[in-house]
Amino acid sequence: MTENRHIQQVISSRATIEGAGVHLRRAIGFGPAERYDPFLLLDDFRSDHPEEYVKGFPWHPHRGIETITYVLRGDVEHQDSLGNRGVIGPGDVQWMTAGSGIIHQEMPKGDARGAMHGFQLWANLPAADKMMDPRYRGLTSAEIPEVQQPNGVKVKVIAGTVGGVTGPVRDVVTAPEYLDVTVPAGATFSHPAARGHTAFAYVIGGRGVFCRESDPFSYEAEGAGYFDMERDPLLGDGHLVLFGDGDVVTVGAQQESVRFLLVSGKPIGEPVAWYGPIVMNTQEELRAAFAELDNGTFLKAGGAGR
Repeated sequence: MTENRHIQQVISSRATIEGAGVHLRRAIGFGPAERYDPFLLLDDFRSDHPEEYVKGFPWHPHRGIETITYVLRGDVEHQDSLGNRGVIGPGDVQWMTAGSGIIHQEMPKGDARGAMHGFQLWANLPAADKMMDPRYRGLTSAEIPEVQQPNGVKVKVIAGTVGGVTGPVRDVVTAPEYLDVTVPAGATFSHPAARGHTAFAYVIGGRGVFCRESDPFSYEAEGAGYFDMERDPLLGDGHLVLFGDGDVVTVGAQQESVRFLLVSGKPIGEPVAWYGPIVMNTQEELRAAFAELDNGTFLKAGGAGR
């Protein structure tokens, strides 16, 4: 029997500063790393004020993870130790497998109006793949299919499958599903989510009802601050909805449309040793990685780019 997923927890993204002074909102990255396994971090770097993002993320290392960057407005210039360089523009996606080690930089530039809107998701790598060769792939907006359902729901399929259409990001190790969904007013979106997989939605516009849940006190809620007491069955921009287990996710829009990122993936179920941009399985591996950074032996392979 098909079981609808219910809301397990709702979290308001929190303001933080990263890189050389980039103001962003973090939706995943607080609390135990196992909560969203295999996902480690989700950063929302939407801003209309260049002073909040132009200092960017200068050269820094990564090991043991994959990053998926999705841009809605503005441009992000990037280059890395594999020799890749380019620009992630509106609607584009960049995924990077750090594997055994990569050093890169990401510098947001914004559009003509000063807007820079995008998101970065970190997916953990299993122990067996932590030290794989690094690799990189960039996808333009034109390469990402959009499915329109009869009720007006629009889905950009970055990874995963909707209505027989499969997205172009297919070889991320943890095989996540990553959808950009817009539900118009009065419509409902239902989508299968593999049982046992971690699944969450992050609202990026409008407001909607998730899992047909009308009682905001039936699930755990965590505000952006201690005195954030808002409880509303309509969940809006900046809220992350973590779903309990089941087979189907359902989201409805009432008087206004709702837009959200829907992400799911199979948990790895391994210990996590994490410090900054490096994620390993043990503290010993973590110490070794930082020792290699100090002595110049961090980079292990040339990797590949596409």
